[in-house]
Amino acid sequence: MTSSNVTRRAALRAAAVLGTTALLSGPEALAMPVPVLPPAGKTPALSAAEMAAIEEAMGKKGTYVEAQATHTTPLPRNDLKVTIKGEPVPIPLGFGGWVAIKHTLDGKSAMLMSDTVLLQEEVNPLMSAALAQGLEIGAVHNHFFYEEPRIFYMHIHGMGTPVELARKFAAALKDSKLLPANQPKPAGAPAAAQGNNATPAAGPPTGKELFDLPALDKITAKQGTVNGPTYKYTVGRDDLQSVMMGTEMTAAIGLNSWAAFAGKQDDAHIAGDIAMLEAEVNPVIRALRAHNLEVVAVHNHMLFDQPRMMFLHYYGRGPAAQLATGFRAALDQLGKGKRLGGMEAPGMKH
Repeated sequence: MTSSNVTRRAALRAAAVLGTTALLSGPEALAMPVPVLPPAGKTPALSAAEMAAIEEAMGKKGTYVEAQATHTTPLPRNDLKVTIKGEPVPIPLGFGGWVAIKHTLDGKSAMLMSDTVLLQEEVNPLMSAALAQGLEIGAVHNHFFYEEPRIFYMHIHGMGTPVELARKFAAALKDSKLLPANQPKPAGAPAAAQGNNATPAAGPPTGKELFDLPALDKITAKQGTVNGPTYKYTVGRDDLQSVMMGTEMTAAIGLNSWAAFAGKQDDAHIAGDIAMLEAEVNPVIRALRAHNLEVVAVHNHMLFDQPRMMFLHYYGRGPAAQLATGFRAALDQLGKGKRLGGMEAPGMKH
């Protein structure tokens, strides 16, 4: 690959990031510099009033990650019963969507980013509803093989004020099972909480009882979180700054690698996602396949992101420690490449 080709590609990406609509051509395009990204970690915080309005619009409490100035509302599909190869799996293994909102770096606008979990017949109705609200579609794809019913994932994004974005998204979800108000009501409170003296029955085991958490944490060199019967790791890309439409993309708004464990320590499922620069895609694939983890999909989640990020979904079955070793091997491929002109250097010549 020649240096002029690299510069031209950088110029085209820069045009997308800067919102240029003119077609680049000639020596001016070749000389166009790669944009200098603003300093990391400068996103203005959401105000308490903005977060309250988001939660009112969504009809559900969310979580706010102060360090990333991001508010997230979880959207699990608790109305579904999912199997993989005929075996029931819990919704937190990877059938929970989300919507996140944060300000742009300059504080003049905000971004909404979401990952929605959909049955096949739900994809296009929600797509049309989102477009009707002025939101945009970034990607539609699978995350699993062998699942029943078949599930697809659609990434929706939009720009505006935090409040109007939340209202538009809720309006798009109005007729969908994704809207929290349309989800099944939680089970009734235990008897003891209702004011009598009955001893509540023990609940089903959680990820804390099902897995050897210290052993998995040692293998991955990370610490996960228990969510019902699952144990999940979420790992950001602190080695780089990714900006999409003037917004810093961080772990809380979807730029992360993750691994969720279900089942039990000696017979587990693993499902997850790896967030990669383009040159990291094939090293990650090699690492996963070397550990007998199945690569399910490779695709984008975002549009106009700089640098360009790719996402890989994988699945595996076996002893949890063995599966965790494969996840760790994939993580070890990230952040190793050489940088070239603000972009990741290509892994091979074309």
